Amino acid sequence: MKSKPHILVVDDDQDLRFLVGDYLESNGCVVTLAADGEQMQQAIMNNDIHLIILDVMLPEVDGLTLCKNIRVNSDIPIIILTAKSEPIERILGLELGADDYLTKPFEPRELLARIKSIIRRADMTAKVIKSDIGWGYVFSGWTLDARSHDLTSPRGIGVSLSASEYRLLTQLLDHPNQILSRDQLMESVVGREQEPFDRSIDTKVCRLRQKLDDDARSPEMIKTLRNEGYIFVGNVERYPR
Repeated sequence: MKSKPHILVVDDDQDLRFLVGDYLESNGCVVTLAADGEQMQQAIMNNDIHLIILDVMLPEVDGLTLCKNIRVNSDIPIIILTAKSEPIERILGLELGADDYLTKPFEPRELLARIKSIIRRADMTAKVIKSDIGWGYVFSGWTLDARSHDLTSPRGIGVSLSASEYRLLTQLLDHPNQILSRDQLMESVVGREQEPFDRSIDTKVCRLRQKLDDDARSPEMIKTLRNEGYIFVGNVERYPR
C-alpha cells in the first residue's frame, strides 16, 4: 500500500484511544478515533478504512456485536482488544470474523506490528486478485471467485468471507491433499507465529467449516490431523472465465 494506512480506533477509554492514535500517527498511519458504535459507523461511511482496532467492552453496543455487524457487508480487517482474563471474548471475536486479537494491557509496538502484518497480507491478496482477474476455484460443487472473494455454494447461494477466511481457504485450496501445520497457516493467514495455547487458526477453521457446511464432527473437506495440522481433501480446479 503506497498511501498511508487509515486505521480506525474504537475504544471508549479516551486516554487509551488518544495514546494509540498518537502512536500510530507517529508511525506513518492516518488515524480516526471513535468512542462507540455510532461514531464507528460514521467513520466507516465517511472514510476508506484499511483496518479497525475494536475494543470489546463498549457502551450500548459491545464490540463483539459490532464485529458481527461489520462482517455482514464488509471484509475490513479487524483486530479486537480484549481483557486478559476473558479468553472467551477472544474466541467469540474470531468466530465472528475478527482477523486477530490483542489482550490489554498491550505494547503499542506489538499492535503496530500486527497492523502492518495484516495490511501487508491484505495488499498481497489484492495483488493476487488483480493478477488473477477472471480466475477462481471449483471444489466439491463450490466456487470461489479470486477477484471478488465471492464464495458460492452448490445450490448457488452466496456466502460471505472475511479477509482472513478468504486467505485461509485459498491457502488450503492451493495445497489440496497436503498437510499444512498450524504454524504454516498462522503465518500465511494472520502473519505471525502461533503463540502457546493460541487457538486462532482452529477457531477460523471451525468458522470456515460452518460456512462450507462441512460437519466438524465428520468433515469431508477440511480434516484435522492430530498434532500435525489440517488438510483439504478432494479435487480442486482453478478455472478461467
